[in-house]
Amino acid sequence: MISILFILVILIALVIIISLAWRIASRRYTLPCPVWMKWLLDPPSSGGVSARTQKTIGLLDVRSGMNVLDAGCGPGRLTIPLAHCVGPEGEVTAMDLQEGMLREVQDRARAAGLSNIRFLRAGIGDGKLECDRFDRAVLITVLGEIPGREAALREIFEALKPGGILLVEETIRDPHFQTRSTVTRLAGAAGFIEKEFSGNRFSYILTWEKPSGA
Repeated sequence: MISILFILVILIALVIIISLAWRIASRRYTLPCPVWMKWLLDPPSSGGVSARTQKTIGLLDVRSGMNVLDAGCGPGRLTIPLAHCVGPEGEVTAMDLQEGMLREVQDRARAAGLSNIRFLRAGIGDGKLECDRFDRAVLITVLGEIPGREAALREIFEALKPGGILLVEETIRDPHFQTRSTVTRLAGAAGFIEKEFSGNRFSYILTWEKPSGA
């Protein structure tokens, strides 16, 4: 029993050390969260869809038949609920740079019986998004991981339909945390108009609109 407990303690300590090392390195470099650490992005929820996810989707005002971009989707915390919201007449594009993250979303979609998710392996700002395709787009604690944030937001701006909404979520727990002033500067430079703010300086959601005439 002692040896098993000792091994468990060592394993837990290793996970903590590696996690801290990634967080420290991420503050100096734009490193995406490794696939094996996806639990940091999507902690287990005993009640299915978490209250945090429900709030995010509510602020995004997603409706049936919409096309939604989940940019930097990770393991799909938001992708799967969004796919349920848009229904069979709509589509969610799960976009991520890491193949392992997209495989995780594919497995979840298969388990949920969803066929309205399109998978795109690409970096945000790489020019892989079609113009005027999406009604909604989300960036969930991912903006700070993008080396070219200006180019990324310009690409999302062009990919949204006129009147489309971008939602940006940030939390201080993320090593790539972006302040509200930084997001405001970047989104404004891309052409977005601020629509709504929810939260506080340490954890918040911002929504931005692409002007109807753009």
